[in-house]
Amino acid sequence: MELSKTFDAAAASSKWTSLWKERRYFNSTPNDKTPFTVVIPPPNVTGVLHMGHTLNETVQDILVRHARMQGKNACWVPGSDHASIATESKVVAMLKEKGIDKHTLTRAEFLDYAFQWKEKYGGIIYQQIEKLGCSVDWDRVSFTMDDHYYEAVIKVFIDLYQKGLIYRGARMINWDPAAKTALSDEEVEYKDLQGKLYYVRYQAVDNPEDYITVATSRPETIMGDVAICVHPDDPRYQHLKGKKVIVPLINRQIPVIFDTYIDRSFGTGALKVTPAHDINDYNIGMKHNLEVIDTLNPDGTLSEAAQIFVGLDRFVARKKVVQQLAENGLLIKEEVYDTRLGYSQRSGAVVEPRISTQWFVKMEQLAEPALKAVTEGKINIHPGNRFMATYRHWLENVKDWCISRQLWWGQQIPAWYGPEGSIEVAATAEEALEQFRAKFPDIQASDIRRDEDVLDTWFSSWLWPMEVFKGITEPENPEFNYYYPTSVLVTGQDIIFFWVARMIMAGLEYEKEIPFKDVYFTGMVRDKLGRKMSKSLGNSPDLIGLIDQYGADAVRFGIMISSPAGNDLLFDEKSLEQGSHFNNKLWNALKLIKMWENATATEIDETTTDFAAEWFEARLQQAKAEIEQMLSQFRLSEALKVLYSLIWDDFCSWYLEWVKPAYGKAIRPAVLGRTIAFFEALLQLLHPYMPFITEEIYATLGDRAEALCISTLTPPKKYDPTLLTQGDLLKNIITQIRDARGKNNLKPRETIKLFIETAQQHKYHPLLAILQKQVNADQLQFTREAIAGTVVITLQQDKYYLELNQQIDVEAQKSELSAQLKYQHDFLDSVRKKLSNERFVQNAKPEIVNKERKKEADALARIKTLEESLAALP
Repeated sequence: MELSKTFDAAAASSKWTSLWKERRYFNSTPNDKTPFTVVIPPPNVTGVLHMGHTLNETVQDILVRHARMQGKNACWVPGSDHASIATESKVVAMLKEKGIDKHTLTRAEFLDYAFQWKEKYGGIIYQQIEKLGCSVDWDRVSFTMDDHYYEAVIKVFIDLYQKGLIYRGARMINWDPAAKTALSDEEVEYKDLQGKLYYVRYQAVDNPEDYITVATSRPETIMGDVAICVHPDDPRYQHLKGKKVIVPLINRQIPVIFDTYIDRSFGTGALKVTPAHDINDYNIGMKHNLEVIDTLNPDGTLSEAAQIFVGLDRFVARKKVVQQLAENGLLIKEEVYDTRLGYSQRSGAVVEPRISTQWFVKMEQLAEPALKAVTEGKINIHPGNRFMATYRHWLENVKDWCISRQLWWGQQIPAWYGPEGSIEVAATAEEALEQFRAKFPDIQASDIRRDEDVLDTWFSSWLWPMEVFKGITEPENPEFNYYYPTSVLVTGQDIIFFWVARMIMAGLEYEKEIPFKDVYFTGMVRDKLGRKMSKSLGNSPDLIGLIDQYGADAVRFGIMISSPAGNDLLFDEKSLEQGSHFNNKLWNALKLIKMWENATATEIDETTTDFAAEWFEARLQQAKAEIEQMLSQFRLSEALKVLYSLIWDDFCSWYLEWVKPAYGKAIRPAVLGRTIAFFEALLQLLHPYMPFITEEIYATLGDRAEALCISTLTPPKKYDPTLLTQGDLLKNIITQIRDARGKNNLKPRETIKLFIETAQQHKYHPLLAILQKQVNADQLQFTREAIAGTVVITLQQDKYYLELNQQIDVEAQKSELSAQLKYQHDFLDSVRKKLSNERFVQNAKPEIVNKERKKEADALARIKTLEESLAALP
């Protein structure tokens, strides 16, 4: 088989994706193996995957493939989320382009369009997941609006309602005027920005010359004012007790009230009270029995209650109100100030506080066990130190969860309304009617109506780890009992409240069992300028475009090499280029080994010793142990760096060079066999990170009954650490000598004579054959004294004399050795400074102090050797 010049990523991706699916390697069924279960954080069916998804899916695939190769029964469940607000807004926009108004459609007709959208974009997402190389079980694709899933959501709503944990009531909530729906507190993103304070004059009713000044950031809500509130001990306003003032522009009389809530030092010390549009105003209004006047429509325009500028957008109306106040002489001044403004995470619109009748979940009872599960160590968060405090704070200060949304796309709330304000919660209209008849015997189906609203998307996705295995709809089924709880959840830090905490609550409520044992938080993917990637900034690359350009392996490598758990990733395409170069390095190694394997030379190169293989065996086992430990600690990026260095440096740059046969000769069969075995072991370790190229090379190295993805990883073995020490010595000598050859302009073909002065000749014996070949020395021997007229190299306490058969620049040598000597003296001073610090010596661990003392001894030995080398020069 003739190998292509370079690795064909596209061909390999297509070939192996088809083979994996054909052989059903990633399809899981319960058996006697240990399960390793992962459920994908379901991406929204509103478009394509972004780089955050790419990172998340890659991390999951690494963990799943690694577990599969450990012999576990790996089950990775793919799926998508219906994303009620985001998807409905996309579908409404799509219909608008077609000239169709949502409100001219029936609910069923609209849902038909929404499902068509889901089929189109859900399919695109799954294609991307597959193209990235994700080893999911495609037989288990789940969607949060599947029939069984819909049934599960309704079942949980009814259960929590019957337990008294779901209630309906009028409360101040967050309102999205663009989507025209309620939001939970967690769906509001706050941004720091500069706003304006407008100082407005409110005239006293009984004295036009007397007035009170109020600073407001929202003059468009003035028409909803029902009182002015001041502190009872504020001397500036004592004369206004029992008085009224006039609301500007609409001339309505409102009282001046007194409450200790007011901060006398902030602004003018006077607060306009608008209960319909601010939570704090609402609380004051409730306390003082004030009227509530809602001056905004659901779409953010001014309502009839505003009396003026009716129908104008709130921000347009703001400008009009300010202009009118100025013209009426009621605007005293404008002032810029720093503020925080809430935006809808779904639509991007500025959120409005609004009093609205909604459905809520009581959270306190659910939150307590979810907090204990993490604080008591039943669930491990990675990295824990960073996110534990955040998790604890939210659960200790949790608020009731607003779960109703004024939309059609989603699970419709199973509540029916009947006569006299009666409500019944039931799975079907027939069941609801039967329940109504217990109170109203003559009631008919036409007398009741179902709640139009749907449930918050997160109210369905908090059941995800359970219901993908039908744990809610078919409790205790064999699959659920086998796969639940899942093994690890990989997700973004931004949904720790929306999803992670709530899944833990649901799992403990319905199974008395945690939904996963570990949570791995990925960081935020940012561009190289540190900006969060977004469509609006145009800085988020197209995943498919990147895969087409670099290959899936290079994309996976590039995003993982720079993404330690929990830390933000500064995405730069240079890391993908590095992944592409790594592909080339691996492919070139394959071509070299296949060339040795297919060589026609009959004479075997017997000069190749066994040291190279013995050293690399030890290095491989050392790296294996490190990688396994890092993976168990979810330090995936660090493990990849170890693996990258092991392959690029130790295997390709050193080992293959050391065992390469002389020109015109064949490699020893035993050495070739071990080299192939090493390469296969490296491919196994790398496979979870870069599945396509590893499968391709593995298959090319030999005839395989099965693919690499289901091969079994062998655990690390014991190794002789002295082999590693000798290997490091050999690498250092070769590097130093090559550097010296370069500085003396010695061409590669020109030979040298090498003399080694050492008190430990035995440590060099296994290295001599490799050393002589690597530095192109036609003579290599030990010496007990300095060799005049040579280039001198010092390494630890040993000296190396290079006879170059040409004039040596003695002054250059002296300069080089003097520079090394100065460096060692400076290093020694820094170490001694640390050791002279009594606090360091007393408080540091003994092994750390001993390490510093060894550094001191080594520096002294190097200084002695360098001084002797300098003294030996003429």
